[in-house]
Amino acid sequence: MRVDRESKSFSVKPRTSRYGSEQSSEIALPTGGKSFTARYRPSSQFSEQSSEITPTEETDLIYGRHPVLTALENEHSINRLWITTRLRYDPRFHHLILQAKDNGAVIDEVEPMRLDQITGRANHQGIAAQIAPYSYIELEDLISNAKAVTDPVIVVADGITDPHNLGAIIRTAEAIGAHGLVIPQRRAAGITSTVMKVAAGALETFPVSRVVNLGRALEQLKEEGFWIYGTAANGSEPLQTVKFSGPVVLVVGGEGEGLGMLTQRSCDVLVSIPLQGKTPSLNASVATGMALYEIYRQKSQNTLYLDKLQTIALKKQ
Repeated sequence: MRVDRESKSFSVKPRTSRYGSEQSSEIALPTGGKSFTARYRPSSQFSEQSSEITPTEETDLIYGRHPVLTALENEHSINRLWITTRLRYDPRFHHLILQAKDNGAVIDEVEPMRLDQITGRANHQGIAAQIAPYSYIELEDLISNAKAVTDPVIVVADGITDPHNLGAIIRTAEAIGAHGLVIPQRRAAGITSTVMKVAAGALETFPVSRVVNLGRALEQLKEEGFWIYGTAANGSEPLQTVKFSGPVVLVVGGEGEGLGMLTQRSCDVLVSIPLQGKTPSLNASVATGMALYEIYRQKSQNTLYLDKLQTIALKKQ
């Protein structure tokens, strides 16, 4: 349980699937833990059925050199991989592709036009992969893993419907040092291939929990000792004046409506980012990055201060 303290803004009384092995139903290959022979095939040998494969949000198709390379390096479950002849022998990819082949992936050597068809003419950079659907982590496990470090930070995204925004939030949160993300199951984007692409490999090491009841999840985080800070434009304390300490949960709202009233009531403190220009609001991922930077800036200063006190104490001995 956390120790209660006064809040200058908004207080609330104390109240009582990472990547998995599932296969896509559209174009999945039935591995089932059993090994089978994969082979390289030129594009001319594609069957009529394979030529009909088109990407959707449900097929978990990733493309681009960095996202696919990250998935290969982390030994992510890859069902199928399409790659151009030129890129296949690139030293960065060659041994990883052989490893994926040994693990049962089908490797298709194709022309760039075929990748244009598969990705809908996206910027595939000569490579695409169909991967197993994302497996969310349980909230209890996310909390337990986060509390293994001193003063952890968890991000909660309330009602983020744009997958590009969600992917950018994940990429920023992982880069700055946050320990996980919680998202609601309803009326919000989940982890799709678009999110994976924008996250640029961050999801390989950054856990995400998807919950049915976000309010209940926030209460559970409180009971585990976290302080809940929500971002809101009105009736909130400027970000730079808030003192962040201890285990922190940063709650960010959707692109248009922001935090819902029920979510705001679950927060201990509401914070805002002062804007000096005429633009009335910030993109959700940008606001998240600014808030996380301030949180970690303060934590870094606190650590340096404690180290300085410890050094002084040792010199006096």
